[in-house]
Amino acid sequence: MKAALLAIDPVVIGELWWKPIVIVLIKVVAIFVIGLVGTLFMVWFERKIIAGMQNRVGPNKAGPFGALQTLADGVKLFFKEDLLPDQADRFVFKLAPYLAFVPAFLVWSVIPLGGDFTDGKDGIVEWFGVPTRVQLADPPIGILLVLAVSSIAVYGNMLAGWSSGSKYPLLGSVRATAQMISYEAALGLSLAAVLLSAGTLSTAGIVAGQDTLSNWYIVATGVVPFIIFMMAVTAELNRPPFDLVEAEQELVGGFNTEYSSIRFGLFYLAEFMGTITMSAVIVTLFLGGPQPIAFGDTTLDIPGIPGGLEGTIWFLLKVLLFLYVYVWLRATLPRLRYDQLMDLGWKVLIPIALGWFLLLAAIRVGRDSDWNTWAVIAVALAVLVVSYALMVWAVRTSRRNREREGAFY
Repeated sequence: MKAALLAIDPVVIGELWWKPIVIVLIKVVAIFVIGLVGTLFMVWFERKIIAGMQNRVGPNKAGPFGALQTLADGVKLFFKEDLLPDQADRFVFKLAPYLAFVPAFLVWSVIPLGGDFTDGKDGIVEWFGVPTRVQLADPPIGILLVLAVSSIAVYGNMLAGWSSGSKYPLLGSVRATAQMISYEAALGLSLAAVLLSAGTLSTAGIVAGQDTLSNWYIVATGVVPFIIFMMAVTAELNRPPFDLVEAEQELVGGFNTEYSSIRFGLFYLAEFMGTITMSAVIVTLFLGGPQPIAFGDTTLDIPGIPGGLEGTIWFLLKVLLFLYVYVWLRATLPRLRYDQLMDLGWKVLIPIALGWFLLLAAIRVGRDSDWNTWAVIAVALAVLVVSYALMVWAVRTSRRNREREGAFY
């Protein structure tokens, strides 16, 4: 039983001598460095890409190509005056930034950052002659841990606004909480479609099942869960066009209005680190993680690179692709109104995610029971159409009743 609890990574099987301990410490330090350096890079990357898209200069003074501008901004925040409002709850006010910042670090502990998935190795590599995975831990409930940890950020936003002792941050935190909780449901339902196809909660197991392009879960689940997950994550991260949490023309500055100095910097870092973290989660769930691109028996290998390191390179390239997409969205899309934001989450994404999950489940049950697959799809689609029609009818009836009673929108 003890071995089963410890065996979340081959490195901890057996006696824990100096090699396993050193390997685990290296992984912890690597995750910490990846989080900080990746965040610094993301801030610079976003500012430079948006500058190019909008015909501006962007950072170009601090360091080559302005690469040290983020570091300069961080140093400035350290030396700015730290404000604490008179009416604030001192303990909660100081705790809230860490509740928003720390979860972005913890998610990295279960994400495969590389590994050799060729020839049935399931991502196992050798460090100092000891077999291990290129991730800190691979618990049997890995992806549920990602959901649980990422949900903690809601508390950071809510408590930051409530503890400030001001009405405007409180309104911003209420809006942030409503937005994040609303899109959490659609995110979970789209994730359920991946778990249905993967048959495991282990992040390493999810990656191992995507050995070819046709087995990537963006293809195997029919693209729809990927689109919903992408939109839900964007709203969870408060990224444009869903950045209503900090709509300055409506809310002054959102839940973090009263923060300054390094505490404001933690919220700032949490937003950009969350973008990198969730891009890594999307790559792990839908694009094979560190798996190379493979078409049947043909694999696109990087010549001269060993299998474990090659997996890390593929992982970084896929994450970089999503980071560019996020910057692209920020530079091009206008901000939604808040009613449009909530309608999209509750009336569109959640019903579609639930309906698509039930469709995939029906197809799987029909395949196991030797039913006609096309008949199952036809019946499921008919049920989805009827359900959607009933929902539209109910919404319109409710709207007419409110209009009859003189309600305001």
